[in-house]
Amino acid sequence: MEPRTGVRPWEMAVAGLALAVFAYAMIQWGLEGVIHHRKTQVVPDLRGRSLSAALEMLSPINLGLRKEASEFDGSVPIASVLRQDPPSGTVVREGKIVKVVLSQGGETVLAPGVVGLPLRNAEMLLRQSQLLLGEVSEAYSLRHDKGVVLSQDPKGEASVERSSLVSVVVSAGPPPAGVVLMPDFLRKNVAEAQAWAAGAGIAVRETKDPTSLFPYGVILSQTPPPDAVLSAETAVSLVISGRAGKSPQGQAAKTFHYEIPQGSSESLVRIVVVDQYGERELFNGLRKPGSKIDLQVQETGGARARIFVNGILVEERDL
Repeated sequence: MEPRTGVRPWEMAVAGLALAVFAYAMIQWGLEGVIHHRKTQVVPDLRGRSLSAALEMLSPINLGLRKEASEFDGSVPIASVLRQDPPSGTVVREGKIVKVVLSQGGETVLAPGVVGLPLRNAEMLLRQSQLLLGEVSEAYSLRHDKGVVLSQDPKGEASVERSSLVSVVVSAGPPPAGVVLMPDFLRKNVAEAQAWAAGAGIAVRETKDPTSLFPYGVILSQTPPPDAVLSAETAVSLVISGRAGKSPQGQAAKTFHYEIPQGSSESLVRIVVVDQYGERELFNGLRKPGSKIDLQVQETGGARARIFVNGILVEERDL
């Protein structure tokens, strides 16, 4: 029998594999030669820089930039570099991509309204909203009992960063002898304000609004605001309804109804009316779950009622 002279299949496979390995080695050798011939650069510190500023720093040294993610961090401005990889000071070849994480700024929350709450309850509500109680100061008040929050900064419903401080002014109770506070005359008859002014020795200037829907003599706005400290030189101004033809006793009124949601404990309910003349408080007190509140409200155009439960605005409706 004559020997075979053809190439066996497995020999062809081995030869092909050897050729592939050789080609791969040559390609790698070529790439390494190209890479190692690139210049080395030191990665700059990009932290706190905007994307455009970071690109301006990397482009002249032939380094790339890629955004990897974003995270909340109140210490670094929004859209600025929070972290980078490789870190600054690292020696790399030109063409290297620097990965960055951008800041989304501080995480924001809505500040709850704590006006009208006892200080202890206000602090608990702030903590539930991921905020902290800041400076606490006192002011005398004719409207609120001692320890009740009179005002807050930032105001309720304001957007603030998480863990921000909310400063409050709390009631120190009624003023001592010799200190005169401005009463709350909103929606009361001007005769009541005139009698108070005569007894306190305070001059009052009145301005009439003939377009008001309230009966003649109803106080629409006042300056200074309620609980402001007065002196003999303080200018007190009242805007009263100048509408003729009706007396306060004959003015129309409607019943405002609100039912407290069911729950396990009492809720502090505060109801205010907002119209073109400002805001006035209709109700402020603790009520049991499921109890009802019915209030007589004077009819007027464009007014809205806001209902706060434990300092949180839960409903707003037209009157």
